[in-house]
Amino acid sequence: MRRPINQRTTAVSELTVAEATESIYASLRADNADIDAHIATLKAALAREGKKQAVFDPARLAQNNRSGRKLMQAYFRQRGVSVSFSE
Repeated sequence: MRRPINQRTTAVSELTVAEATESIYASLRADNADIDAHIATLKAALAREGKKQAVFDPARLAQNNRSGRKLMQAYFRQRGVSVSFSE
């Protein structure tokens, strides 16, 4: 007799884009702790809200220079999230 297969899925919490963005700021302050999980949450929130890209405040970043912003954009782009920065 076969036992039923337990299919477990990791549920991405139902956060808004603003809440997911705040969790990424907190992760950046904590030396990128769990950043990939927060990016996945942000990606899901963007899809739910029908937005194309996440907007970050450069003043709140750990490295607020061109190099830091480009590195962040590249890292997020590799994970399927387009990033822009507010003025």
